[in-house]
Amino acid sequence: MRMDVTPVTPTIGAEVSGVDLSREIAPAIADRIYDAVIKHLVLFFHNQDLSPQAQFEFARTFGSPASPHPVYPHLPGFDRVVLLENDGDRPPDTDDWHSDLTFQTNPPFLSVLYAEHIPPCGGDTLWANMYAAYENLPAEIQALVSRLSAVHDMGAFRNDYLGEDNDIEALNTGLASVGSAVHPIAPKHPVTGRRLLFVNRSFTQHIVGMLKSESDRLLQYLFSHLENPSYQVRFRWHKGAVAIWDNRSTQHYAVADYLPDYRRMHRVIIDTDKRGGALG
Repeated sequence: MRMDVTPVTPTIGAEVSGVDLSREIAPAIADRIYDAVIKHLVLFFHNQDLSPQAQFEFARTFGSPASPHPVYPHLPGFDRVVLLENDGDRPPDTDDWHSDLTFQTNPPFLSVLYAEHIPPCGGDTLWANMYAAYENLPAEIQALVSRLSAVHDMGAFRNDYLGEDNDIEALNTGLASVGSAVHPIAPKHPVTGRRLLFVNRSFTQHIVGMLKSESDRLLQYLFSHLENPSYQVRFRWHKGAVAIWDNRSTQHYAVADYLPDYRRMHRVIIDTDKRGGALG
């Protein structure tokens, strides 16, 4: 099997050809895919035909699958395959820059996203390189954030618990069950050893040890900084496309410009990197 990897931009993203993800992946090919994810941060595969079982089996070659999502539904019979199904009556909440599930104590390592149904136009996804975001901060800001940590919680998922009736009891129960986490703002990647920026608009709420006003000012600066187009790649989906990304070193933004048309994606999240460790 010949596997080719072609960079999409010098900063982030590569297209992979010569691999059929619906078949059992040889260990040597899985290792090459892993190495390419670490190098390019997000990979794109075209014209795949993945059943939920095949997607799950491929994803778990990289580590342990995540528990069922606390908010999103899953495919019937596949509680580790998240269903992302949106249209005019079910607008998405992923149209903001974020890394997945950073309110968890150990945020996930990898995501595998498969396009099952794509609208006639629109619905692109963008990814951003968080190494580049950190490395292009002024030196004084780098030194500051490398000493700081921030609180992450469920963010906009509060809306799912409140519902239309503003059910505060359900929200309080949800906050208690999902919980919060504290992460370094500029941790070192466990595989590359490079520092990266690890705050996001969806889930990062407060910088530890700061007044709220101080925290808000610094977070807004970092959020604006990491959204620089120079750090980004944009992918136009088609049915059968697959994206695989390192959740530790990237953020992503699913553009919701296709509504009221229908879009359906299947996602498997891998919690632990069996070849590497956790952020530190």
